[in-house]
Amino acid sequence: MDILDVSLIFSALSIALVAGFVLTYAIVVMPGLSQLGDREFLKAFQMTDGVIQNNQPVFIVIWLGSVVSVAGAIVSSITTVGWQEAWLIVVVGTAYLIGVQGITISVHRPLNNRIQKMNISGMNDQAVSEERRKFEARWNVFNNIRTGIALFASVSLLILLAVR
Repeated sequence: MDILDVSLIFSALSIALVAGFVLTYAIVVMPGLSQLGDREFLKAFQMTDGVIQNNQPVFIVIWLGSVVSVAGAIVSSITTVGWQEAWLIVVVGTAYLIGVQGITISVHRPLNNRIQKMNISGMNDQAVSEERRKFEARWNVFNNIRTGIALFASVSLLILLAVR
């Protein structure tokens, strides 16, 4: 077992953990919250996202660890086996970094921050309803995309590790 094998193992594991997290939001958390009224939905999302925004340590280690491990796998693949054999690892790793982390930074983080800043109790019903409408569909669509990409990346790295 060499450095590339180790980096692929850590990458596949950390991506699988991230995939499980975003999948849980896709199939449990958001469908559950969707059953709430507008005000309760926004408050509940504020609370669940607030745990993450307050730098929950296990979440931070897993989430940022996936970035570090994928970057390490990309670099170690290029340096140990060269471009000709590393290209697929580079493609999968880049797809993960852009498709999961990039979507999180460019779509989910701004949406979540907007919800965090709201004084939901002080808003009228129409404003609350409008905020939920602007938030929920966009958040869910992009979460489904990043879930698919994370699952694809994790499985792909496991396959690449198995055939190495």
